[in-house]
Amino acid sequence: MHKKVVIFGGGTGLSSLLNELKEFPIDITAVITVSDNGSSTGKLREEFNIPAVGDIRKVITSLSDIDPNIKKMLEYRFKTTSDLNGHALGNLILTAMLDITGSLEKSIKYLTTLLDVRHKVLPISEDKNLTLMAKTKEGNIIEGEEQITLSTETVEKIFYKKEPNVTKEVITSIKEADLIILSMGSLYTSLLPNIICKKVKETIKKSSSKIMYICNAVTQPGETDNFKVGDHIDLINKYLEYRKIDVVIASNSNIDEETAKIYETKEQKSPVIIDHSRLNNIGVELIEKDLINTEQNIIRHDGMKLAATIMSYLMEN
Repeated sequence: MHKKVVIFGGGTGLSSLLNELKEFPIDITAVITVSDNGSSTGKLREEFNIPAVGDIRKVITSLSDIDPNIKKMLEYRFKTTSDLNGHALGNLILTAMLDITGSLEKSIKYLTTLLDVRHKVLPISEDKNLTLMAKTKEGNIIEGEEQITLSTETVEKIFYKKEPNVTKEVITSIKEADLIILSMGSLYTSLLPNIICKKVKETIKKSSSKIMYICNAVTQPGETDNFKVGDHIDLINKYLEYRKIDVVIASNSNIDEETAKIYETKEQKSPVIIDHSRLNNIGVELIEKDLINTEQNIIRHDGMKLAATIMSYLMEN
């Protein structure tokens, strides 16, 4: 019987990981945030009063075994002067199915069947007006995921405007998981929005499964400035409340000076350093490997190397 893995996250990082992890003999459940209010997703939320579907579309596409051209079609964004401008076709399909079924979870199941997805994709909640909030160190309250991302102020705490009604199947998946994975990606807008939910925290508390965190390769301006691996873990542990991260995967790849300088000057980002002594004091198991690919001065995790590292851990534990 295949081991069961539940992965929390959202955004590009999770999608690139799942694209490779699906090739291994495990059962994956990907739990996705639905509070995004920007771009195509934000427009659809406002017009149709629905949860965010953008990250769900990306994950379904990544997990699909269909022809690559069909994947490109789902990711296609209209470039026009009409109201269609900027919308991803996959977002429109999910919105249509949601209107037909009345349920995001059902819509995902229909689409994953159609696109030959062998794993589960679950929204953290079906709540239509799920709104992410942030309190900044400057003392202001920011409303909305996009507004948090665009803000130049430093985030001190995130929370929901109203406590989410967590999808029942998410709770079941946590209970059945052999490993709980917290994916790389934006901490405040992709990962933490899943684990700040009370029911999720309480279910993880009761789980005997190990918690694995895949650390980000670079910092996020306004969110994790100057953060090392230990800082990421401390922050997540604070939100987990009852449990602590058991194992962290971090890259020890050498980033060339030119690429590091471009990230520092253009994006105010810097490579995340592994602080060995602090990790030892925290008591977390460290798996460090060369996991970063740098092409055309863009830093990315190597999805296959990362997936193989996760699989190796599962086999040994």
